[in-house]
Amino acid sequence: MNDYKSISAPAFPQTRMRRTRQADWSRRLVRESHLSANDFIWPVFVVEGSGVIDPVPSMPGVERVSVDVLVDRAKEAAELGIPAIAPFPNIEDGLKDPKATLAADPQNVICRAVRAVKQEVPGIGVICDVALDPFSSDGHCGLVIDGVIDNDATNEMLVKQSLVQAEAGADVLGPSDMMDGRVGVIRQALDAAGYQDRQIMSYAAKYASAYYGPFRDAVGSSGTLAGASKSTYQMDSANSDEALREVALDLAEGADYVMVKPGQPYLDVVQRVKSTFQVPTFSYQVSGEYAMLKGAIQNGWLDNDRVVLESLTSFKRAGADAILTYLAIEAAKLLKAG
Repeated sequence: MNDYKSISAPAFPQTRMRRTRQADWSRRLVRESHLSANDFIWPVFVVEGSGVIDPVPSMPGVERVSVDVLVDRAKEAAELGIPAIAPFPNIEDGLKDPKATLAADPQNVICRAVRAVKQEVPGIGVICDVALDPFSSDGHCGLVIDGVIDNDATNEMLVKQSLVQAEAGADVLGPSDMMDGRVGVIRQALDAAGYQDRQIMSYAAKYASAYYGPFRDAVGSSGTLAGASKSTYQMDSANSDEALREVALDLAEGADYVMVKPGQPYLDVVQRVKSTFQVPTFSYQVSGEYAMLKGAIQNGWLDNDRVVLESLTSFKRAGADAILTYLAIEAAKLLKAG
């Protein structure tokens, strides 16, 4: 590590830090962090029906769409050079139950969406969320048994969910539930079923954050969760050493990528994870972050284009290899326009 205290002073006027900032060409030459469409994973919300485009009120510009519309959106993403999409379901309350049964149904809306996208847009990656909250009448990521989140029973259901998603054609399984040991059992089950090449993107350091509210509106779990806390399985926002232990365990169990979630409030954790493990490290610019930016932009308090790219560049500066962001399409268009 450089010891900046050893730099002799005064360096001025021999050293003028502003010299390389004077022209666009020189600023580009010395730029340390580079952002491109290759860095983006686009989260999308999927619903039943046909021709459905349903705005999410708490996420300006974000919509829930039916499978047919999703296919068109996936084509647009691919044409812009975005490597992957991450579909999340919005399930009707009447189809939810305490056992999250629909999560393991090969005909659920996510599995049908995966099959449709992989048939029509085979070159784009599809990353499926592995968690029970959109399908559960309790709104939790795990199964509630006798008032407690049952870790091992949840893992059994997550394995079933992963297998139907893999069979549908998902390229990457993304367990976001934060149950202990789930990466290992999913990896074993995938391998045993002949899906050795399917990747696992573990939400390894997922915090019990207040930034998830708009997402829960989008997938319809805010009502079923009814204000209950997920703090018995998601991480305490005050902890970063613990994140390193979580990442180490998930890598040992077979994770191909690790995730830090949320994003900008936890970029210190992204930096620690990347520098410690030197593995593909992703982060999620979550719904609350997006909503804050767009809310301020709509009020005229922030410049849209500059803030969009600046916010995403901060992830790269911290060491993130990829960013899940609802801004993916918009940012890719801005980058393409130069």
